[in-house]
Amino acid sequence: MNKSSFKPVVALVGRANVGKSTLFNRITRSRAALVADFAGLTRDRHYGEGRVGRHPFIAVDTGGFEPVAKDGILREMARQTHQAIAEADVVIFLVDARAGVNAHDHEIARLLRKSGQRVILAVNKAEGMRHAAPLAEFHELGLGEPRPISASHGDGVVELIEDALSFLDEAEDADSPEGIEEQWDDAEPVTLEEEAEAEEGASQEDAAPRHRIKLAIVGRPNVGKSTLINALIGEERVIAFDMPGTTRDAIEIEFERDGKAYTLIDTAGLRRRGKVFETIEKFSVIKTLQAIEASNVVLLMVDAQSEISDQDAHIAGFILETGRALVVAINKWDGLDSERREWIRREFDRKLRFLNFARVHTISALKGQGLKALMKSVDEAHAAAFRKLSTPKLTRVLHAAVEQQPPPRKGIFRPKMRYAHQGGQNPPLIIVHGTGLEAVSDSYRRYLESRFRTAFELEGTPLRIEFKSSHNPYVQGKS
Repeated sequence: MNKSSFKPVVALVGRANVGKSTLFNRITRSRAALVADFAGLTRDRHYGEGRVGRHPFIAVDTGGFEPVAKDGILREMARQTHQAIAEADVVIFLVDARAGVNAHDHEIARLLRKSGQRVILAVNKAEGMRHAAPLAEFHELGLGEPRPISASHGDGVVELIEDALSFLDEAEDADSPEGIEEQWDDAEPVTLEEEAEAEEGASQEDAAPRHRIKLAIVGRPNVGKSTLINALIGEERVIAFDMPGTTRDAIEIEFERDGKAYTLIDTAGLRRRGKVFETIEKFSVIKTLQAIEASNVVLLMVDAQSEISDQDAHIAGFILETGRALVVAINKWDGLDSERREWIRREFDRKLRFLNFARVHTISALKGQGLKALMKSVDEAHAAAFRKLSTPKLTRVLHAAVEQQPPPRKGIFRPKMRYAHQGGQNPPLIIVHGTGLEAVSDSYRRYLESRFRTAFELEGTPLRIEFKSSHNPYVQGKS
């Protein structure tokens, strides 16, 4: 996975009522945490995104952890925590400063030491106790220096996450050119047109398409992802077995097809190699999220022999949110009668209609049917995601669209659109400049998107349009 797109995973682990969810909400800056309500995952396991300085990361909140739980909900919660530990890049072990160390803390500490993971020990509810003697007892857990924090007040939280992600700094600093921040700090102000030209040139240079297409293959367990990879490369490189969750590790496979180079990413399973608890589910939500963000194109596989599930819609929604180019493959199409095929088509249109920008293929990975057309769409989606959109042509398309259908008035004023330029790639970003553009409606945005898609052949990729209004400098409040 590329360093530029890699997001480390930070798992929050601890017994019940030590403040894990409070810390999670603080570091993700939201109480609307993404709940992974997928098959095999409980609602007690939450995923969210955070950022400290230059480092984005994925945070995982877990339920109260009792490692020796034998049955019931506690055992299920323990299973979820075992998986969170296994797939994390760093674990924050949260304990309670006011309650002190107890037997559960020792059990969790023993398991974490045995796991070999990076572990940061955080002592929560330590308001006013940063240098107090009671913190000393947490040294007996054998996990290094205890870090006092207050998740509810935010004390020490930024420093905690910086410590947790410090392993990234050395690699990132080695890859970063010196003086880049100073260059930006010393930059002179530019005009609107100069800014547009500079933005366009920078985005096209920085986001130039790679020669090797990174293709993430995602979908529910047992949908046929590994079978498809084997069919594409023509050999049994990936274990393909008719059981949900067979894949244990994320696998990247480089191969060539019809003179084009690809890196295939099989996304199911845990990222860590080695022994993992056999009882935990092998479908890793985190691995799928990371693979989608690291890819150029995502191939979403759907099973024609089962219904289009909420899980399919959740995965599709995340693909759309990240802006990755997309192709959909409805697998196991062979052998279905016409009535079943028509039902699947209706289900797809009903539940995944927001993917109308993507091409949909019916295939049989097992028999190798439909793969040539599928890969052609992958190539075209990749090309569309990285297409360079010239400012003159964008502006001509914009003016033609406005002439045919002007934006609706808001009050006595009508938004005026001057010109458009490209602001980014993968996904394409078109920035429209003018006045009063904050009044542009969502329906008119969709109209412009349709016109730009047609003019630049942008099928297979999301398209984002951003409006920037300039203001009359003479219309200002008096000082």
